[in-house]
Amino acid sequence: MYGEFCAVIQIQNQMGNLENKVAVITGATSGMALATAKLFVKEGAYVYITGRSQQKLDRAVSEIGSNVRGIPGDAGNLDDLDQLFSIIKEEKGRIDILYTNAAMGDFGPLGMITEKHFDDMMGLNVKGVIFAVQKALPLLSEGASIIMTGSIAAVKGFAGLSLYSASKATLRSLARTWTSELRERKIRVNVINPGPIDSEFFNSGPQEAQDFIISMVPMGRKGKPEEIASAALFLASDASSFVTGIELSVDGGLAQV
Repeated sequence: MYGEFCAVIQIQNQMGNLENKVAVITGATSGMALATAKLFVKEGAYVYITGRSQQKLDRAVSEIGSNVRGIPGDAGNLDDLDQLFSIIKEEKGRIDILYTNAAMGDFGPLGMITEKHFDDMMGLNVKGVIFAVQKALPLLSEGASIIMTGSIAAVKGFAGLSLYSASKATLRSLARTWTSELRERKIRVNVINPGPIDSEFFNSGPQEAQDFIISMVPMGRKGKPEEIASAALFLASDASSFVTGIELSVDGGLAQV
């Protein structure tokens, strides 16, 4: 009897925090979203990832290794979103975790903003998120977790980032509204606000700008993609079962002090 009890405990300890969960992560071919996909799979989830480049998507799937499917598509294109959720409906029939990460960022000081710049930024960062969540609604299980990638730019006034900052501030508002709207289904909605992360997105900026931002980080360094992944795992799992409507800043204290 004692041996059987120990065996049960051992099996439970080997199970991941996301055992048998179905997760979707948009824009997950690199950086923090790819790190998150790897961690979700390690913790027992089956993960669908999206990306616009088939080559990058194939490479990401290869890196993750198992329990993953890459579906090509533009997260800001509604037809591509329909295709994504149609495949998931046919194959799994449900979504337990929806992580809308796909986004773009670009400098555009006031006076230099163009209509195309506005349409591209808002089309992916806002429209893409809104319709991804809306189209996923019929598949979201009771108690599902919705996670959105925000930014500390939503709360900091970085010059030249007005459109990007506004798009991420919109997600803060959506998380609060959707938390109220989805309460009957016990669906939790939260935002992760990354600071400077050692990723293609941050590292593509001018070195002087990178150095300046890092100099303001109390912890004195860039974050690692894996540190964002750990935060996403917390929000995706039952460990955060009483957490909803929040912004979780993973920024080394940059936007906090």
